[in-house]
Amino acid sequence: MNQDDTPHLVPFAIDLTFEEARRRAEVLAALGPDWDPVAALTGEQEAYALLYSNLDAEQQRTYDLLVAAGVLPGEEPGRAAAH
Repeated sequence: MNQDDTPHLVPFAIDLTFEEARRRAEVLAALGPDWDPVAALTGEQEAYALLYSNLDAEQQRTYDLLVAAGVLPGEEPGRAAAH
């Protein structure tokens, strides 16, 4: 497209703030009043610890390499892989 074709274009912008607020409200409503975020996080941490427990020596070396490379999260708080 050359510059001569663009004068008829109109700038277009959408503010999704309202829709994001609505989406978040729907997520919380779907979780229900009994949802306990602390219990959910605790359960997730327990599952993560169990997943990587009882590794044999080769599995542990592979796990350590993946953590060092940032592919898997380590043991630090807020564990999230770097990549």
